[in-house]
Amino acid sequence: MATITKDMTFHEVMGKSPEVVKVLASFNLGCVGCMGAQNETLAQGAIAHGLDVEELLTALNAIFD
Repeated sequence: MATITKDMTFHEVMGKSPEVVKVLASFNLGCVGCMGAQNETLAQGAIAHGLDVEELLTALNAIFD
């Protein structure tokens, strides 16, 4: 089962591991300083930034494999 899901907020996900920030940065997501990270889900953020949410989830969950 996936550790990270598309319905989780960026804030929740960043609290799981310091490696998450590196993965987000690789997708050009500067979530650490973004006020939206508190409430925006991964799905919402991916859509807003023109990213494939499944690709983002795969990369984030690879941290925990």
